[in-house]
Amino acid sequence: MSSIRPIQPRSNPLPKFQLFLILLIQVTEPITAQVIYPFIIGAVRSTGIIHGDEKKTGYFAGIIESMFFLAECLTVFYWGRLSDLYGRRKILLLGPLGLSIAMLGFGISKNFVALVIFRALQGMFNGNIGVSKTVMAEITDSTNMCGAFTMIPIMWSVGSAVGPALGGVLASPATRWPETFGKFAFFHDYPYFLPCAAAGCLAFVAFFFGYLGLKESSPAFKDKKCNEIISSEETEPLLRDGEQREDYGSGDNHDGHDRLLSVRELLTAEFRIILLNYGLLSVTDMAWFVFVLIPLSYSSSIPIGGLGLSPYQVGLILGIFASINGIWNLLVLRKVLKRIGPRTMYIVSYASFLIIFPLLWIIRETAHAAGKVNALVWSLIVCQLCAATFVTSGYYSMQLLIVQSAPPNSLGAVNGLAHTVASGTRGLAPLFASSLFSVSLESRLAGGHLVEIVLIALSITGVFCSFQLPNNRL
Repeated sequence: MSSIRPIQPRSNPLPKFQLFLILLIQVTEPITAQVIYPFIIGAVRSTGIIHGDEKKTGYFAGIIESMFFLAECLTVFYWGRLSDLYGRRKILLLGPLGLSIAMLGFGISKNFVALVIFRALQGMFNGNIGVSKTVMAEITDSTNMCGAFTMIPIMWSVGSAVGPALGGVLASPATRWPETFGKFAFFHDYPYFLPCAAAGCLAFVAFFFGYLGLKESSPAFKDKKCNEIISSEETEPLLRDGEQREDYGSGDNHDGHDRLLSVRELLTAEFRIILLNYGLLSVTDMAWFVFVLIPLSYSSSIPIGGLGLSPYQVGLILGIFASINGIWNLLVLRKVLKRIGPRTMYIVSYASFLIIFPLLWIIRETAHAAGKVNALVWSLIVCQLCAATFVTSGYYSMQLLIVQSAPPNSLGAVNGLAHTVASGTRGLAPLFASSLFSVSLESRLAGGHLVEIVLIALSITGVFCSFQLPNNRL
């Protein structure tokens, strides 16, 4: 007798235009966050605050870079709470509008205090990026949420490529293109205005299209007509007749849950372990990929324990990795997530750090022994980056767990708390990782590999914590 396979539930169609608008707003965060990286050293020096002592440049540049995530951390919860009180649409649109103004202000700033203030404003207005994840949860259901949330880290990858490219290409246009921009005194006086203006224009484009097309998604604020508009955007309805939709903490004001929960009430035992894991993922990922691997480990010279790669080689590696990473997660890993669930997918994703950090140790030792980056070192780098492609899936697995844990009428606040933790740990990662790497090289503890030992220990702790996550399936 042949066995009968169970019929898999058919995924409901996504509201594609609404999803496009949300992703357009989300991509402004990495663009505005990272557009300053190529020219931040020059911008700090131009303020005169270092008084000719170039050794102090990194200190002041670090303050400006960290200010973004600090301001984001301090405001993200309140954006989420405001969206619970006044609706998602109006709160979400404030973000890209404010960003466009803050970027222009940064571009025309000529003293250090002004740079810090406008950088903080950029982080503050990026703080409502958590509201976009709330909207995404409210316009999807359990059959298609996986596909939607998979796009979040991909948008981050796209923005992470566009932001530094804008900053690198458009900075100091009067020097780069003297026949055109060099004729205008403005671009001589404000050499970093053009990349900031370009990033600000992209943020304003997101605001403009969002203002025209974004619909209210909170059940407590949208009316019946708005529901009909959203439902009719696709060729078939988001939910089939008679099917119940998961609210995932959205709630409404007619189900007995119209009271907003306090922070203490939101921090249940289940949600605390989710926040702990989210913080560990953020700090571990930011530590190795942004501030240890790039630029420190790959760019440092071979004699002191690096790989001695040029900026061009590092950029080429990042570009290839970003492309493959996006395709791999979009076409393969999101299907795996749907099959095994967010908890198991997160465990697998975070466990990839137990491959990444030992390989970092082996790669550095191999390059030092060979005195160059040979074929074996390149092969090990490929293996390391292949393992790193699983890290991205950890982010959308974690976001699904966050959404599923939200109590009624508190989805915005829950996303705000989660983004607060992520922003705070990202702000600590630069100081933690770069200082640890420097100590490793200067002290030569464990042969200069103290950084790998600490990060491996952190990864083991993170894997242990990942097994404490709630076992929620899609």
